[in-house]
Amino acid sequence: MLAKIFSASVIGLDAFIVEVETHIEGGLPSFSTVGLPDAAVKESRERINAAIKNSYFQYPNRRIIVNLAPADIKKEGSSYDLPTAVSILAATSQVDVDNAEQYIILGELALDGKIRPIKGALPVALMISQMKDKCFKGLILPVENASEAAVIEDIDVFPVESLTQVVNFLNRESDIEPVKVDLEKVFGELNISNVDFSEVKGQYTAKRALEIAAAGGHNILMIGPPGSGKSMLAKRFATILPDMTIEESLETTKIYSVAGMLPPHKALYATRPVRSPHHSISDTALVGGGRIPRPGEISLSHNGVLFLDELTEFKKNVLEVMRQPLEDREVTIARAAQTLKFPANFMLIAAMNPCPCGYYRDPERTCSCGVTKIKNYLSKLSGPLLDRIDIHIEVPTVKYEELEMKKAGESSDSIRKRVLIARKIQLNRFKNEGIFSNSSMNNKLMEKYCILDEASKSMLKKAINSLGLSARAYNRILKVSRTIADLECAENIKASHVAEAIQYRSLDRKYI
Repeated sequence: MLAKIFSASVIGLDAFIVEVETHIEGGLPSFSTVGLPDAAVKESRERINAAIKNSYFQYPNRRIIVNLAPADIKKEGSSYDLPTAVSILAATSQVDVDNAEQYIILGELALDGKIRPIKGALPVALMISQMKDKCFKGLILPVENASEAAVIEDIDVFPVESLTQVVNFLNRESDIEPVKVDLEKVFGELNISNVDFSEVKGQYTAKRALEIAAAGGHNILMIGPPGSGKSMLAKRFATILPDMTIEESLETTKIYSVAGMLPPHKALYATRPVRSPHHSISDTALVGGGRIPRPGEISLSHNGVLFLDELTEFKKNVLEVMRQPLEDREVTIARAAQTLKFPANFMLIAAMNPCPCGYYRDPERTCSCGVTKIKNYLSKLSGPLLDRIDIHIEVPTVKYEELEMKKAGESSDSIRKRVLIARKIQLNRFKNEGIFSNSSMNNKLMEKYCILDEASKSMLKKAINSLGLSARAYNRILKVSRTIADLECAENIKASHVAEAIQYRSLDRKYI
């Protein structure tokens, strides 16, 4: 007796069809799974056995061989439980095999026959929608994953809760209504944040720097003593970024789906993600990888913000592996069998103390660190990494008078309106250049769009010669000046724009 049921698997962010073939023959009772199964797949035989029996179907006490094809790709996870159970029931004529072959089936089985959620439902739905022949009627999924997959509008997604329900549906003994999702409505409801810049007291200079960073897509480093509000500012940064488009939301949701981090019944990840990993994180956890490659924190920050607090406490090798993703906006993970790419188009916000004790250059408290100790502390940040951070801003301690103020600060909505205007100017400027923001300009584009008048040139020359600015600061100042001009809707960069941009290069000046 032979039956074939279709399922799917995900490698990286892309799904592919897996054929679950079951052969049952005479002999001593046994259950073998072939096709490079991992431990979770091999253990499925016990879950399948119990689920079939507890659902009051007949489990064959014969020799069972299950093949997961293609057999040369590693299979992992518990999503093959349900299709394997259905294929066994089809091979024993308890399921209409001709009808069952017209669906892609995924799900983990509990011992009582209930169906539990799985990872990667959205990439599977996208794969089905992109198939040219449209040879499948739809996708049978755990009910918790149904909304996630149903955002792809041109396929039918059938939510199921138990093995009995699946069998009755495939035998045409009962119907299941496909899940329908109003994408615009869901996107609007979810695109809400519970934090706002109006809650931040004082720190007007830091807020201005963050507004410029959001307007031009610039990475930013905040330097200040403990308790100055660096983390509070960073967590609100996403609220002044442009709203996610539906395409961006699908990209981000796809990553969280593969990582198994999408909450049950959640259709979309529509608010820009803000990730804040602890400084003890490994390089693999940050950029992604592992024996079976998974997205890291920088991919989970795709279309959002990666906040690295206490930047100098991160291991140096961890910080250095970020250099290429910051430049390429993607992560390439090479293994012997394959090479995978994960998107990593994020904005970096980093925060650090100015010295080990945290109070260097603080007007209220005395620093206990010596010059050598401070230099060693700052040397943990390499030049190439700082090259990729356009704005360095000092965040001083908030004064009591500012904390006591009853009047709320400027809201995120108000700041975002100016950011959106500046972003629109850049989209029009770069519509034929293949980039979307000032931070992505190369030298050729800077020569074209960052033209300085004589007063601006004179100021920049003086800054480089007298303030000890490094050569690498030159391009950063030009890019930030262009963004400041865009925020004022100015066609050309003025001396005032350059002067402000110079102030945002703290670590390039003679800091000690």
